Amino acid sequence: MGRVLNVFLTSVQRMELERLYKESTHHVLRQRCQIILLKASHRKTSNICAIVGIKSENQVNKWVKRYKNEHASLGIQCLRNLEGQGRKSIFDSETESELIQRIVKAERQKLENAKIILEKN
Repeated sequence: MGRVLNVFLTSVQRMELERLYKESTHHVLRQRCQIILLKASHRKTSNICAIVGIKSENQVNKWVKRYKNEHASLGIQCLRNLEGQGRKSIFDSETESELIQRIVKAERQKLENAKIILEKN
């Protein structure tokens, strides 16, 4: 059996997590805030999984560890995705995006033609 991960929050940290939980429009960020708040109230990881709707206890423990290790340096931002995580952007620049919009607008009746034109460029 592994070590129990405990989180101790100051009243300021708790208020900040509660505010972000209530105001954030990003579901995963709300889940992460809820995980930390529940862990701070001494809930078991398995109970947190059931409440939050995450199947993996490892995911819960990962976010608890990340909060404990990085909160001092990054603050609440440690619960957000780091730069480079997630799907990479399809378009490299704004000008490329404008080019695609222009071609699709010109070929809106037949998007297959727009795709062919874009693949040639």
